[in-house]
Amino acid sequence: MATPYLQIFTDDVPSTQDLAGDRLADLPVAVIASSQSQGRGRSGSAWENTDRSLAVSVAWHPDGGDHRPFSLMAGVAAVRALGQGIALKWPNDVTRLEQKIGGILVERSEGKAVAGLGVNLSWSEPSEGAGALFEDDPGDVAYRELGALWVAEFLSLVDSDGWAIDEYRAMCSTLGREITWEPNGAGIAAGISDSGALLVETPRGIEEIHAGAVRHVRSR
Repeated sequence: MATPYLQIFTDDVPSTQDLAGDRLADLPVAVIASSQSQGRGRSGSAWENTDRSLAVSVAWHPDGGDHRPFSLMAGVAAVRALGQGIALKWPNDVTRLEQKIGGILVERSEGKAVAGLGVNLSWSEPSEGAGALFEDDPGDVAYRELGALWVAEFLSLVDSDGWAIDEYRAMCSTLGREITWEPNGAGIAAGISDSGALLVETPRGIEEIHAGAVRHVRSR
């Protein structure tokens, strides 16, 4: 049986993350918006509204012993909801044609978790390295449909056993790539561990990266 939850649609909101967390009571709460004025990304990065955007967050009460990688599960849900041609750059980016079209943010506190997804639906003048899900304007209801799909897919993963690790591995464009990470790491992304860590082959052996930004090294 699908998890019942409260769903809130709004054209504009300061932050879907904050509103979902504030409205959380017994049932999970999903907030789906087309723009945010105070949105945020991972590590405090700023949110940028595009021509058409989707901002969606879902708050719920996870089991205290549930330590699955919710951000990677949110990525699996994003690919399921957004359709073919979408890939995942470990750990938080959603891409299309090697361009970032979205990102994932998961925030967890005592007894509460909030997972958020932001997607550029259309963007006539994208920033360097960025893109959008659609080439043309999908209209003003697309964010509602796609946001609701993502919430349903994500909550189904939360309710299931495991975390669809094999599905994530098949969707992850980082695997097999030469990568770098701060402060001076470099190697070949070789796998994803059961806990969601990125396994990197380096001259020193296999290293595990549990968090932080990685960069794909482009082929010359």
